[in-house]
Amino acid sequence: MQITDHIYSTHIQEDQNTFGAMHPGGTQIYFVGDPNDHMVMVDSGEPYRSWTQQILRYHAELGRPRMSAILITHGHGDHIGGLDRLQEALDCPVRCHPKLEPFLTHRLGTGCVAPVRSREVIQTGGGVSLRVLFTPGHEDDHVAYYMRAQRVLFSGDTILGNSSSSVRNLKQYMASLELMARQRPDLICPGHGQVIHNATARIQWYIEHRQQREEQVLDALADGERSAEEVVKAVYPANLRKNLRSAATRNVRTHLEKLKQEGRAVEQGATYSLNGG
Repeated sequence: MQITDHIYSTHIQEDQNTFGAMHPGGTQIYFVGDPNDHMVMVDSGEPYRSWTQQILRYHAELGRPRMSAILITHGHGDHIGGLDRLQEALDCPVRCHPKLEPFLTHRLGTGCVAPVRSREVIQTGGGVSLRVLFTPGHEDDHVAYYMRAQRVLFSGDTILGNSSSSVRNLKQYMASLELMARQRPDLICPGHGQVIHNATARIQWYIEHRQQREEQVLDALADGERSAEEVVKAVYPANLRKNLRSAATRNVRTHLEKLKQEGRAVEQGATYSLNGG
């Protein structure tokens, strides 16, 4: 599927009754640049052979353009799976956050991986380029890539097309959302789900969603809820799917940790309370 003049995607469907429930709308693997010149690929998906084969078939459909890099948004398995096979087949270096580079070098071998630098400009074919944005929060090695010429943001898992994202460090995550908002993108190409056309508005929705969730967590603590599990029951729907409950608990824990860092909540063992409450 061609998204813009220089952006192409192969969409991978996922079983919503299993682990695919974490990725509503499936996964997108992007090819960026000019098929008649050279291109880069963003992420490599799950490690399943069928996924790797689909990506390589799509590369063939594009005319087997020369690939100058595989750009990784972060080190979760659904973004670096099959990377060894794809890097070998496409014969290009892998670029990633410096914190992820040692792990990928160990996996792929010396000379196959090079770290990106914050604000580095990566050239792709057709005269367009991508700027590296360090966007920790979903994971501490997360990177987004911004195509200023077309105002397109490749958001990885910081922003998703069909749902909110899970977060490891909420304080960092909120700062990353603000950084993304300052780019004022028109289009977001997420790691999962549909392409987002009202891009800046979606980033603002993410910011407001987290702020609203924080208020709900504060209200739950004020009502006497103490553990993360109790807060989940207070702020999430009672019919939340079982395979999403662990992700909800992790998200609540990130809110509680942020409140603790800010001195607004106190942790005592496995329970929390409002500071002074």
